Amino acid sequence: MEKPVALGVDIGGSHITAALVDLETRTLVKNSIKRSPVNSQESKEVILSAWCDIINKAFKNIKNGARNVGIAMPGPFNYSEGISLIKDQDKFKSLYQINVKEELSERLDIPAEHIHFINDAAGFLQGEVFAGAAKGNVSVLGLTLGTGLGSSLCLNDKAFDADLWNSEFLDGIAEDYLSTRWFVKRFNQLSGKTVDGVKELVELVETNHFATMVFMEFGYNLAQFLIPIIKKHKIDTVIVGGNIAQSFSAFAPELIAALKGNGIDTEIKISELKEHAALIGAASCCDLSLT
Repeated sequence: MEKPVALGVDIGGSHITAALVDLETRTLVKNSIKRSPVNSQESKEVILSAWCDIINKAFKNIKNGARNVGIAMPGPFNYSEGISLIKDQDKFKSLYQINVKEELSERLDIPAEHIHFINDAAGFLQGEVFAGAAKGNVSVLGLTLGTGLGSSLCLNDKAFDADLWNSEFLDGIAEDYLSTRWFVKRFNQLSGKTVDGVKELVELVETNHFATMVFMEFGYNLAQFLIPIIKKHKIDTVIVGGNIAQSFSAFAPELIAALKGNGIDTEIKISELKEHAALIGAASCCDLSLT
């Protein structure tokens, strides 16, 4: 019997990445990753052709059996029907109200029922639950911290977009305080100096007390954001991904202390699969044993 293999696809505003996933071992098939830049401002034809090109290249070594594709896609998007609803985000405007599932099915000669879509933030968490840091956990919150704030919940083995980025928080919304721009702005407010991003700030922690203060404040703010969500959904694990996760050790002590101070012992973990999480999560949507 052939190994159960599905293609995981991760689509962003500037790229497409695809890789074959062995659903039995829950790992990427060696040397199967294909990537390509894609300009999301382009026409429908240019975008879909670029996607199909990468998907076909990734499937090149699969000679027999059905081809199954799981695609992690940013929202808003009708994931069950495969229709793009992205309109006012300066990306994929040419795909608005296009049935992407049908378009890909026709161009790739793959039955529409073999093409599955999942929200990109949910795909990240689904990957971690299926094969990574959250394997075996019941109630999980996933956060991708970077230029924006991605959030997803996985309750009873099914991940979905939590869409918390614009929830009310402090004097604004969550993303104002839990993204790269906050670090840059806050460090400038405290020190009068400018940094490009979080990576540069991490390098200053040992020698600059303002940098240390910024990470402590971020850890505290993140805890305040998490406390009501953890309590509401009885979250047992929080998985942190995205570029800011690379500086976890700089803000973790304050984050964990603030949670413990509120009687919360929820485990906070870093993503194990990192940039492969969404690929594996998307491919797992094709796992017949999960449906």
